[in-house]
Amino acid sequence: MEPDTLLLIGGLRKAAANLRNGAFYAWGHHGACNCGHLLQVVTKLSKEDILTYAHTGQGEWTEIVEESCSVTGIPLGMLITELRKLGLTNTDIHNLEYLEDRKVLEQLPDGFRWLKRNQRDDVVVYFETFANMLEEKLINSIDIQIPQQIPELDEHTF
Repeated sequence: MEPDTLLLIGGLRKAAANLRNGAFYAWGHHGACNCGHLLQVVTKLSKEDILTYAHTGQGEWTEIVEESCSVTGIPLGMLITELRKLGLTNTDIHNLEYLEDRKVLEQLPDGFRWLKRNQRDDVVVYFETFANMLEEKLINSIDIQIPQQIPELDEHTF
């Protein structure tokens, strides 16, 4: 399955906007934490629904993401599956929850600094920076072939 990078970019931006506009935020609440806000946007589930699904597993996002089938390695949780559809790895999910990806931190608007995982403003800037990085990577991956010679058009062409 191809990752849905555009959905991830849009989801990060929408989650950041929701947080900036005062959406309920609580780092210890699976449905209203960092990953919870992204999931609200991309799945259209409420924070309560996300909390219910998350509580079918044990622990925080880092532990939930490690709950997988011992044979296939496929994550057991529907929520983790949704995050993986976006192209996120277990490490990416951990980094989203803890705001720890150094590549993202190095691209912050005011330069590298450590962010606090449970600070709304830090989550907003991290999500926006991550979205900008993904967008730039996507744009740079587009290969546009420009013909060496452009045919001449005359008045009868159209």
